[in-house]
Amino acid sequence: MNKFWLFLLFFPLLFSCKNDPSKTELPYLGNQEMVDGRPKYHSIRDFEYMNQDSQIVTNKTLADGVYIADFFFTSCPSICPKVMKQMLRLYETFESTPGVSLVSFTLDPVRDDVNKLALYAQNLEVKAPKWHFLTGDKDFTLDLADDFFVAALEDPDAPGGFDHSGKIILVDKNGHVRSFCEGTEPETIPKFIEDVKALLAKNGQ
Repeated sequence: MNKFWLFLLFFPLLFSCKNDPSKTELPYLGNQEMVDGRPKYHSIRDFEYMNQDSQIVTNKTLADGVYIADFFFTSCPSICPKVMKQMLRLYETFESTPGVSLVSFTLDPVRDDVNKLALYAQNLEVKAPKWHFLTGDKDFTLDLADDFFVAALEDPDAPGGFDHSGKIILVDKNGHVRSFCEGTEPETIPKFIEDVKALLAKNGQ
């Protein structure tokens, strides 16, 4: 059999493997150490917040699947509207997909109480438990952002009083960060969507 016919024979197989999400290996982001001969990956610390429906949300709440996270505040006049537009795009993409949740942590819990977040979610026409808008201790949240590799700090000179990056983060069911995209750069979203699908395929979801 000549090379041309061999190519035609194996090309469909190569193409299907390349586009099979279950074949995609996402990295574990962050520092890694060896414990008893096994890798210990960076993970998100334990947290407990209140969502827009006055329900407690913790790591365990989200442990049945993967989740997509960002940090924002409702009065943000700079990057938050751009990032939220992309979060809404992700919500619409995975709205009917089991095993995918979205979480948005407010950096400004004084103004973003449960009622404010409920109104915000209502205006976006989104609901928990698919998308949790979370409010809690401000200092803890600023520290927690580091776990997600999101820069966030209180700055009276910044627009709205907080300076933060617009990263959107993908976290697996074990609390490991597996991918991210820039919420201010819409062109990074399609690759991120493929990463979510790949992680779901690995989970058998």
